[in-house]
Amino acid sequence: MKEKIINFFVDTYREMRKVSWPKKQELKDSTLIVVITMIIFSGFVWLIDKGISEILVQIFFGGNK
Repeated sequence: MKEKIINFFVDTYREMRKVSWPKKQELKDSTLIVVITMIIFSGFVWLIDKGISEILVQIFFGGNK
């Protein structure tokens, strides 16, 4: 059991040495893309939610909140 645990960490170390880590500017650019994408999708989901909510108010309450 001890040998398996040691082999796991040795293998993990070897694999981590192969990883191509992004440069600082690449990381900043990727983060900016993710943030902008999330803002756009958040706005889209908010608009859909508002639209569906308004439709349901019209159906169930006849427009009177």
